[in-house]
Amino acid sequence: MTSDFRLIDGTATHVDAAAAIWAEATARRDGEADVAALELARPIIQRILDSSPRAFLPVALARDDAAVAFAAVAPVEETGERDAEVHYLGVAPLWWGRGVGSFLLKGVMGELKVRGFAQARLSVYADNPGALRLYERMGWQVHGVGKIHPRSGRIEREYRLVL
Repeated sequence: MTSDFRLIDGTATHVDAAAAIWAEATARRDGEADVAALELARPIIQRILDSSPRAFLPVALARDDAAVAFAAVAPVEETGERDAEVHYLGVAPLWWGRGVGSFLLKGVMGELKVRGFAQARLSVYADNPGALRLYERMGWQVHGVGKIHPRSGRIEREYRLVL
């Protein structure tokens, strides 16, 4: 239930929490036993936040104020910063299937409108059915054809949403 969460701008306060969620969620999604150390995960999130003064880090908090999901968002330069890209969106695995992904994505979409973005985009692995269902349920549309990710070799789909 969405009332179980609240959304904050964690840009200045929750980078480590977002990095820890990213590391745990990607390891679980990919069936890996090893979770990336914070020292390796933190720069992945920080790079997005450092890319533009308009970049931001929405974080979903549970009732106990624990960070349970995040999105790392930055403007797309080639669109004159008219569009935004959700570079990373992660939900802590213990919270999968409990509505926090929908809550977070709805909040991100609202915040993008407030910040004056016209369109949003994101990429997701085609073999991540939970994420695909979430984005499609929230109105995101597939854009173009799938592309092979240069590092993982997995197919990625791009989704876009007019705000």
